[in-house]
Amino acid sequence: MRLALGVEYDGSAFCGWQYQHHSPSVQAAVEAALGKVANKPVRVHCAGRTDTGVHATGQIIHFDTDVVRSERAWVYGANANLPKEVVILWAQPVDESFHARFSALKRRYRYVIFNRDVRPTFLAYRTSWCYRPLDENRMQAAAQYLIGEHNFNSYRAVACQAKSPIRTVSKLEVTRQGQIVYLDIEANAFLHHMVRNIAGVLMEVGRGEQPPEWAREILEHQDRTKGGITAPPYGLYLTEVDYPDEYNLPKSITLPCY
Repeated sequence: MRLALGVEYDGSAFCGWQYQHHSPSVQAAVEAALGKVANKPVRVHCAGRTDTGVHATGQIIHFDTDVVRSERAWVYGANANLPKEVVILWAQPVDESFHARFSALKRRYRYVIFNRDVRPTFLAYRTSWCYRPLDENRMQAAAQYLIGEHNFNSYRAVACQAKSPIRTVSKLEVTRQGQIVYLDIEANAFLHHMVRNIAGVLMEVGRGEQPPEWAREILEHQDRTKGGITAPPYGLYLTEVDYPDEYNLPKSITLPCY
């Protein structure tokens, strides 16, 4: 049968989601833990491959198995064998038509910026630090130019392997709570480094170094070399993935708030 699972992790100690021979990955940790429960190797597929240092509160994965275990056994058995930075939130049988990546309708990320002149301690690897004051209203004005269907070639990594740079951003909001600035973005799919490149541009606008219209100008160039810097990974969280209602997956959402 096919099982879908929700996964939460602190990506600080990992080279990213995807298995790598040279460094510890979240995928390797999850597969090893599930393999202990199944008493045989397990290969999982995820909704979105996160980079080194990127976190998740709502990653979705699936795998196929002929081993019979209760949903509780999969969750608590795996968690007993996972490092403290990773936890399985839930497990649920799904139809064989379900695929964690290809069945997804929308994905949501939150980018968290710690905005004060002194560097953070406890939040050093949970947030992205910006020591210069940010104007969230300017950032929000710039963000509006990126909503809708666009060619995001200027906002993806040079090494991005996606066949098409066309993506549809349905939400991009900038809010502030004290010293924390939040960027919440929702799209049908994301390109490599797309959120971090958007964050880098919005932060430059927020610091007053560029006008809000600069976000649109970069978009129109369709050239990564014309874009801004790539923001650090530590403030980025995959928070939610939407699927068709027929799969009836849990809707619990955990947004990182500091």
